Amino acid sequence: MTPGRLRRLREEFEEELPEVAVSLQESPGVWEELSYALHPPVHEGRVATFGVMIDADSDPEAWTEGTGLRVHYRMARSLSNAATRRFADGVSSWVIRSGEREPTGTRVGGAKTELVVFDRPAASERDLVVIAETAGAVIVQRHPSGVVRLVGPFGVVRATPSGWQHQPPVGRWLDAVRLSSTPGQRKVLWRLLRFAVHDLGSRRIGAILIHHLDEPDPARYEARLPSPPALDVRQAVNLAPLQHVLSQLDGATLFDRDGTLLALGVRLVPTREAEEAVPPIGGTRHTNARRYSHDAPGSVVIAVSEDGPVTVFGKGEILGRSEDGEAV
Repeated sequence: MTPGRLRRLREEFEEELPEVAVSLQESPGVWEELSYALHPPVHEGRVATFGVMIDADSDPEAWTEGTGLRVHYRMARSLSNAATRRFADGVSSWVIRSGEREPTGTRVGGAKTELVVFDRPAASERDLVVIAETAGAVIVQRHPSGVVRLVGPFGVVRATPSGWQHQPPVGRWLDAVRLSSTPGQRKVLWRLLRFAVHDLGSRRIGAILIHHLDEPDPARYEARLPSPPALDVRQAVNLAPLQHVLSQLDGATLFDRDGTLLALGVRLVPTREAEEAVPPIGGTRHTNARRYSHDAPGSVVIAVSEDGPVTVFGKGEILGRSEDGEAV
């Protein structure tokens, strides 16, 4: 963790992800922790996992309502950052660094490093997004799968073999997706977008998610599987089985206006008008999704690529695309 390595990491962000680099100006500890996550210790062939929360603006004991997590154990002693990291697996146990700098960027006293253990694992990307929002923290994690993530008010940054991949906050998309007019519909769409980005895209699970604001037209799709359980996407407890079943199926997934699962593995049937009016875009999945949104103007269609990026369609048009870095 040499000064040169930290400087190069910061410069890389300033060049490739300038918005994220600006957001991290008041969190200098991020570069040290991110460097550690990218170059972890290896012992007897085992690569250490890791997780740290930096500059949280509230006490972990107050996070239960927003995250569903309860503090099982915490230790705040005069251990160095390096010593404390060895106990933090980034799943159930986490380092918390706080009090290192004021918003002006000047060094202050009272800097603290502690270890917190939660009552359940909290390692998925969706977990990290919820914790970061609730705690007001920047999170660095090396997941047991080897994925390194940086999570904060800027969204999620993932380290991939081809470089950094940035997923901006899902909330930015809602202004572009204007088809959901009521607060209830916007909440469902927000849940679906978060699920698409952080449960499917982060695991490279390709899918088409269709949120119907009106009753779906049976002529526009072919149901090939039995009716599924009525899983409600607004309830977090339903997301794990939904993610699991989608990892095993092709075809589209239909939801009603309230976010309740209607059908899985659906084959979309475009009209001749859609085939003529809507040109191909990307692969078959994205083309079918866009054409369905043309045939069903009272729907929002979310296409998740196997490579991770997410595209949102409405009325045959692209409403948002994560690979652009922001909603369009």
